[in-house]
Amino acid sequence: MSKKMHCWKNSAGIYVAFAITALVLLAGFWETIADMVGRWDSQEEYGYGYLIPVISAFFVWQKKNELAEQRFEPTWSGVLIVVFAGLIFFMGAVATTHTLSQYALVLAVLGVALSLLGWRAFRIVAIPLALLFFMVPLPPFIYNTLSTKLQLISSELGVAVIRLFDISVYLEGNVIDLGTFKLQVVEACSGLRYLFPLVSLSFIAAYIYNAAFWKKAVVFLSSIPITVFMNSFRIGMIGVLVEYYGIEQAEGFLHDFEGWFIFMACTGILILEMMLLSRIGKNKMKLADAFAIDLPDAVECVEKSYRRLHGQHYAIVLVAGVILAGSFYAQGREEVELPRKVFAEFPLQIDDWKGRNSRLEQIILDSLKLDDYLMTDYVNDDGESVNFYVAYYADQQAGSAAHYPRACIPGGGWLIKNHSVVNLPGVDFGGSGLEVNRMVIRKGEYAQLVYYWFQQRGRDISNEWMVKWYMFWDALTRNRTDGALVRLTAFIQPGQSIEDADRRLQGFAKEVVPLLNDYIPE
Repeated sequence: MSKKMHCWKNSAGIYVAFAITALVLLAGFWETIADMVGRWDSQEEYGYGYLIPVISAFFVWQKKNELAEQRFEPTWSGVLIVVFAGLIFFMGAVATTHTLSQYALVLAVLGVALSLLGWRAFRIVAIPLALLFFMVPLPPFIYNTLSTKLQLISSELGVAVIRLFDISVYLEGNVIDLGTFKLQVVEACSGLRYLFPLVSLSFIAAYIYNAAFWKKAVVFLSSIPITVFMNSFRIGMIGVLVEYYGIEQAEGFLHDFEGWFIFMACTGILILEMMLLSRIGKNKMKLADAFAIDLPDAVECVEKSYRRLHGQHYAIVLVAGVILAGSFYAQGREEVELPRKVFAEFPLQIDDWKGRNSRLEQIILDSLKLDDYLMTDYVNDDGESVNFYVAYYADQQAGSAAHYPRACIPGGGWLIKNHSVVNLPGVDFGGSGLEVNRMVIRKGEYAQLVYYWFQQRGRDISNEWMVKWYMFWDALTRNRTDGALVRLTAFIQPGQSIEDADRRLQGFAKEVVPLLNDYIPE
């Protein structure tokens, strides 16, 4: 039996205005959408992104009867949000920061919906539309940092699982040493392939879940520890299987099947969690009742009224046109490429320091995505040594950017015992002293002193977040995002003091820093 109600219908003019707005925004955000879909296709952890717009659209359709009862009261607040989204999009497009543009796309969708529906009707579909934020891949520098930290946590917990089976195991950073075999917990094993889809799934589940807000919050937030612990358990079990049955247990079909099984297990834990929460509190119910997807009832409109065009409809079309024009402008800009010497020409004789070049393994180069690099061990006449490493990037956008030593060093098994930012007044950098990150790191009885800084378009930057800010600002104002990470390392031999290592690095820095301008453009 159909429900009888008074219905509000859109006039033909509203449909035309909305269609024009949608088409113009689609054209303006086309490159942004293409990059996002490319990430869904190429990165397994974001493959669920294809489903998010479909699920969001379904939840909006689910509310169609409630929307039909609303008159809609267009608001200028939504227009301002679209304007703001357009500014973010333009900055992201000029700086080729795709993630920023993708968040701007979702914000634009929310702004259009708010401006056309008004606050009362918008609240009905706000959460389904907010779900669209989950389809946007994380910024590369946040992804890399998060991946590194999760690798370390998963490695430590995985080793704890292995030791429960009375197996002798040693952990060195991300490398699990079983004696006969060594397992490296690489980026693909960090757990992000489970975390992103499971967090999205838990948000959807919390939305559907007919329960108190605190229960919804528990379901959503619990997805993070569930993923971390289950991924660590998977790593531990792989170690156990390798110990008893060989390295084949960590490769091929079995390895992939274990990943699929763990994800399904995580999903099962979420369902079990909702089942238990449904039986707690005043409103106890079965999970089938608390977790049900209702379809909209059939409706018979006994009376119809038509919504008319407002100024907000015309304004949205205008703003969409401006965004499209900004897109054309941003696409026409080309990044400036300044002439520079390649590091193959860097001198191996610097004063009394003599160098010998080393090469990075291809698997590391594939991860770093750099354009040129130098890794040389220099030794002076007194037998003192310094490792000199420079990673140069011609374009630090779309995932290719300098990695942060503070995030990467623990992955090699080194513990950061001390970190500070110091100024080297005796080192000439643009007429002023050089500011560097100074770290003392240890692994067992071994110790190293590390200096590193980011040499970016004539700037000496020690703070990772300021690197991102200046990268964005220079992309916007100078059409440049090139830059380099520079690192000096001194091994501290038995009997040597940290002060000796400081003197050694500072002396080497005085000689080498003035040479870098030919290789890292100002």
